[in-house]
Amino acid sequence: MPSPSRGTSGASSPVRALDRGLALLVELGRGGERPLRDLAIAVGLSPSTTHRLLEALIARGFARQAGRHGPYALGVRALEVGSAYVSGGVTEASHEAMAAVMTEFNETVNLAVRDCAHAVYVHQVEGQQRVRMFTRIGARVPLHVSGVGKALLAWDPTTAPEDLADENGHLKAYTASTLVTPATLRRELGATARRGYAIDREEYEPGVRCAAAPVRDASGEVVAAISVSAPVFRLDDSRLAEVGGRLVEAATRISLRLGWRPG
Repeated sequence: MPSPSRGTSGASSPVRALDRGLALLVELGRGGERPLRDLAIAVGLSPSTTHRLLEALIARGFARQAGRHGPYALGVRALEVGSAYVSGGVTEASHEAMAAVMTEFNETVNLAVRDCAHAVYVHQVEGQQRVRMFTRIGARVPLHVSGVGKALLAWDPTTAPEDLADENGHLKAYTASTLVTPATLRRELGATARRGYAIDREEYEPGVRCAAAPVRDASGEVVAAISVSAPVFRLDDSRLAEVGGRLVEAATRISLRLGWRPG
């Protein structure tokens, strides 16, 4: 006798649970210890459902709890999975060239990849300056205000500046120097493509400048960007151009390692 078929709701339930669990994992990834109520509100679930999902994540090592009734945080298993991503592909291909740039300028060099409207930092070679720019691995920055973001956008024909704007057609301002209209961002992306590297002139953080260059894979698609960020007093216009040119050379070396061939 044939067994009864499963309905649509039964088939979708595990997928829905997985989606909720992943949303909760992403929320934990924002850092710090979080109480149950805050996590439930953040992911839009009831405390009881959130608690069940957290228990499943704890059982697999993706989350941990400080005491029986304490707050929750990421578990070591999440670190292991994240490290597996970071250690492979573009990160592995980039480290040597990034280290060379750091040695030359003694400034921190970052590697970022795109995630929707943000750039996410996935690797870093830290400089030894007394005052240096520190970016947490996994930190996210909006594309339109960052050097790495502009480097990821300038050679992307599928994303228009308008795609990053709010319902009023504006780009979010972070400083007095932020480019807040799609038209100004479009002009800046054109300039970026012509010079070969992107510039952030205190557009995300006051007093901080950045240069960034695109990294391509074997198909020629820009898949990452490398950057140098430093205080304005160490990255004036002439120094910014020097660092930008050097980043282009380093990014080209990385792209060649990934299989890209110019022409």
